[in-house]
Amino acid sequence: MKTNSRPDRLGPWLACVLLLCLSPGAFAQNKAIGFKKGMPFSDGYVAGNTLYVAGQQGPDAHGKVTGTDITLQTANAIAAVEKVVKEAGFQMTDITSVTVYVTDLNDVPKMNEVYKRLMPDPKPARATVQVAGLIGGAKIEISAIAVKR
Repeated sequence: MKTNSRPDRLGPWLACVLLLCLSPGAFAQNKAIGFKKGMPFSDGYVAGNTLYVAGQQGPDAHGKVTGTDITLQTANAIAAVEKVVKEAGFQMTDITSVTVYVTDLNDVPKMNEVYKRLMPDPKPARATVQVAGLIGGAKIEISAIAVKR
């Protein structure tokens, strides 16, 4: 006579639970990157193996964007994204999606020249959106999502 023994059926289930608990992402911490007390946002946020980079602008050495052209602002915005990415322990090649906000669509060709030169291959998925304006009079702002492999 065969009995329906629960311990026999628990073995595979317990092995799966143990495997899930020991997987690298099981105990991943959520962590703010570049948060400054009193600010309404963080420069980035790590949730599990994903990094969300807040919109980064490209100010000059004096912290100003007014009076600078789209090529300098694009290079500086990408450098700002890279700073957040590296501070979070990710690499630029981990970036899977980018959103570029520009105030003038006529700037897109020059922005693309800089973007293609500075962003590693293969290029991440990207949306480019024209906006009515950006804080501080910036011409460009770039946000990104990175996934650690």
